[in-house]
Formats: sequence, C-alpha cells, structure tokens
Amino acid sequence: MKVVVSTLNAKYIHTCLALRYLKAFSEKDFDIQMAEYTIKDPVMNIVSDLFQKDADVIGFSCYIWNIEETITVIEMLKKIKPELKIVLGGPEVSYDTDYWMKRIPEVDFIVMGEGEETFHHLLTELQNEQKYHFIYGMAYRKEQEVIINPPRPKLNLNDIPTPYRFQEDLHNVTNRIVYFETSRGCPFSCQFCLSSIEVGVRYFDIERTKEDLLFLIESGAKLIKFVDRTFNIKRDYAMEVFEFLIENHQGCVFQFEITADIMRPEVLDYLSENAPEGIFRFEIGVQSTNDETNDLIQRRQNFEKLSRTVTKVKESKKIDQHLDLIAGLPKEDYTSFRKTFNDVFELRPEELQLGFLKMLRGTGMRNTAHKYGYKYMDRAPYEMLENDMMSFSDIVRIKRVEDVLEKYWNAHRMDHTLEYLIQHEFDSAFDFFQDFGDYWEEQGWQKIGHQLENLFTRLLSFLKHRNMRSIKVIEGLMKLDYFLNHKYKPRKIWWEPTLDKKQHAYYMKRIAEKPEVVSDSFVKLHLSEKDMFKHVVLEVLPFDYEAFTKEGIIHTEPYTLLIVSFQTGMNKKTEAYTVDLKNKLQLQV
Repeated sequence: MKVVVSTLNAKYIHTCLALRYLKAFSEKDFDIQMAEYTIKDPVMNIVSDLFQKDADVIGFSCYIWNIEETITVIEMLKKIKPELKIVLGGPEVSYDTDYWMKRIPEVDFIVMGEGEETFHHLLTELQNEQKYHFIYGMAYRKEQEVIINPPRPKLNLNDIPTPYRFQEDLHNVTNRIVYFETSRGCPFSCQFCLSSIEVGVRYFDIERTKEDLLFLIESGAKLIKFVDRTFNIKRDYAMEVFEFLIENHQGCVFQFEITADIMRPEVLDYLSENAPEGIFRFEIGVQSTNDETNDLIQRRQNFEKLSRTVTKVKESKKIDQHLDLIAGLPKEDYTSFRKTFNDVFELRPEELQLGFLKMLRGTGMRNTAHKYGYKYMDRAPYEMLENDMMSFSDIVRIKRVEDVLEKYWNAHRMDHTLEYLIQHEFDSAFDFFQDFGDYWEEQGWQKIGHQLENLFTRLLSFLKHRNMRSIKVIEGLMKLDYFLNHKYKPRKIWWEPTLDKKQHAYYMKRIAEKPEVVSDSFVKLHLSEKDMFKHVVLEVLPFDYEAFTKEGIIHTEPYTLLIVSFQTGMNKKTEAYTVDLKNKLQLQV
C-alpha cells in the first residue's frame, strides 16, 4: 500500500512538521512519501503531481489557511481516482468533525487531535481487516452514516521517532523555516486559542531535544522556529535549551513564543549577559491590556511585569521582540483598542503584529460568540466582522492601521522619521497610523502596488496634506532613513536636491582633499575625488545631527552635511557621516 501525506503551506519557505511526525511514526511499516505545496500553487499542478504518485491513500494536514484550497484538490482527485482513500487531519478538522464529513463527501476518514498513532492504526486496518470501529480518535463512514469514535489517550512523546532527520529535507534546510517542538499543550486557558482545550503540558526528553537541534544546526539550518505555545513555562528546561543554543548556535537564528510576565529575572540576566546578538527572537502575545477583556477570555496577564520583561530584553540589544495584538476581543471597543495599541507600542517592539479575532472551531470563544453579539465569516479563517462593542466600520478602520503599520513600522524603513512624528506631531502612535491609513485609502493606494520610493513620497504627501509645521525637519529625517536603507547608491531621488551643482562639486572636492574634516574612519576609506562622485551622496540636513542622535532633540542650528558612502564588494555596506556646516565647512562657496 502506497501512502502520501500532504499539505498546502501558506508560503514556500514554510514546512509542515505534522507530515514529518506522521512519516516518522509509520514509515517502519508503510511506504510513506511527503508532498508539500503552497496555497498559491495552481490547483491543476497539485492534483496532477499527486495523481502521478499513484498512491492508495493520501492524507492531508488541514489548517484555517489551507482548508478551502485543500477541499478543491480533494474533489478533483476523487473524480479522477474514485478508489483513492482520502484522510484528513489537523486542527481545522479535529473539531466539528461531523460537519466536515458531511460537507466533503469525498473524504473517507478524519483523524482527530494528535495523529501519529491514530494514522498508523488506520493504515494497519486499511491493509488488513478494516475494523475501523477499533480506531480511537477517528471518524469514518459506515454506508450513509458518519461514525465518530472516542478520543485516543495522549502519547508518550518520547515514543515518537524524531521527525527532523529525513534525507529529503536536508537539501532544503538552509532556505526554509524549520519548525521544532519541545513540548505539547499549554497551561493557560485563553478562550480564543485551540491550545486551551488540551489539559497539561508534556515534554520531549531534553537530551533528545539537544541531539535533534545539534543535527539541524550542523546540517545548515538558518532559522528554527519553536512551536511550543509557552516555551518558558518550565524554567529549568527553557534555561537548558537557551544555554545549549548559545554554546552551539553556529549562526542559526531561533524564534520562541514566550509568556513575558512569568519570565524569571535570572533568565533575563543570563540572556542579557550571554546571548550573542541576533540569534534569539521572542514572540509575545499581549492581545489586550483591557483587564475586563482579559478576565472574560480567561487570560491571566500582568502587563506591568510583561512591560518590565520586554523593556529589559530591549535594553540588552540582544533579542528582537515581536508583540501580538488581537482586535475584536469581547468588551473592547475602538477607544479601548486604541489604548491597548498605544500601551504596547510604548514598549517599542521591533515588530508589532496587529491581528483580528478568529472564531476557531472548538474554542470557547466560538462557543460563546452569541453572548457578545459576534458576527463572523462562515468559512476559514472565521474572522470576526463585528460584535456588540465594535462595529464593522471600526474593524475596517483598524485594518487600515494594520496596513500602514506593516509597511512602515514593522519593515523598519523610516525609524527616525516615525519616532519624531509619533513623539512630536501626533497625539499617539495609534492616531498617526490611523490618520495615515485613512489618507492612504482615500488616495486609492491600497489598489496599486508600491516600490520603496513610493513609501516615502506617499508619507510626504500625507504630511503636506496635514500642513505639518516641521515639514523641512521631517523631510530631512526621511532623507536620512532613505539612505540608511540602501545598500546601493540610489539612481534617483524623490526630493529636490538642497545643493546646487556648484556647491555639490565644491564639497566633493574639499572632502576628498581633507577627509579628516569628516572623521578618522572616513579617512580610512581612501576615496579620491573620482571615487567620491561614484560612491558618495551628499545632502544637507536641516538640523544638528549630533544633538539628534545623542539626545533625541531637534536643533535647527547648525545644519549638517550628510555624507553617505556606498561601499563596493561582496558585503556592500552603507556608512553615514556628518559634518557641522557652520563650524567645519562653509555653506557658501
């Protein structure tokens, strides 16, 4: 019997850990092949590829991001090969299983919950006596009736063979995300999350975990993302993994989901002192700072402690942090969400992810949706449309915030500019992103693409529309950000040059002759006048750059000459230098 386990990932760089667990658990007894696609792949390409594998059984791993596309694939496969046995599994079909069996008549079996042992048992019965009523944790058809068997007891995790060592994965390990699991379950009961349904947390043996991690690192993995719902819940286990990775990282990056308000000070101190810069990333779910909301969704959270953790991690400058918010939670209206956003933005995370509540099947939130007047999408991803506290028009406006937040803050294209605008020109961060997002939509820009230059010109258009009192200073900050985000010398600029040709030539000549006027490090570049014209850009900033970088204060005197060197070679690098025009160089030629 030939078996294929398959899924449609959201992106090519993603990998599906579930398929690897299924193969690892059953390959000793069955011929199992993995087949991964993406939701963007043409359905005909997916179906024809699966058809050519000539499988007797195909199992699909189903999630909210791929279920609808997966259904289309299944319907086509059954038409061209009716005898094919189709099995579904994964979080999307583990709940409301009767609904899925009736909605997709082409499906023969659904594996509910933890699938390794159940899938193996099913394959055994398919090959032998086909006594499906013995298989715990599975739904099947008996003539026209759907039979749902009792759930299966939880596995001892160490009975599952390692899913990280398949030969066919090794050639891709450097350019795809590796998902890694050290535990299953979550100690918390957040009602919007599927993890709240499983009671207790189970761990893989720590020595096995280390061996698998070292194998992946030595095989060339560049990014390992831990899928544990709360990586730091067991302090000793987390510390041992942190220590091991610090000693053995070899440049690989590791991402963890942590609960920040329970992070112990000694762990933070250890990471601050010992973690190499850039190898760890933390993802922290804040969701809301509204106490009533958190009580209703059974989310225990101490925002004061969380803030201390985030601040301490940020001050160490070792670990990037990704903080999550959810708009549309119960008892949080537009004004309350504005406060949540500003509370969290005040922590200045490297990335702030703004999501919208999804009514996942099986969660307490979906089961009690009527209490709060929720209306939501009937099909995946089941995103909320409105409730008794937040109208659809509120949701639409917040989506505009999400759009510009992603393009500007999370992309880090204009950090200096955004900081200035938020601190000096707008009442709050939320108000800036909301006003800009509204303007963006009024201009119809959401309907057309953009390049890097467009992001600058569109922000400038918005600020001029609002008659910003410090537009010259803001434009100077935008120029600074623009240059610092380029590895190559820009071929064109989106503003009128501040230096005319005569002034520009004068400064190029003078700096080439006396590079010490700029700095010792600039002298070491050994740039001739010809090199200057080839690799250097000059612009005047309408403020004192040194005061701005050291104190965060804008002084409009003296002006600063910004000197940006775009170095050549394999590791292209941008360096910015400044000269006080008043005291070191004369603006007049």
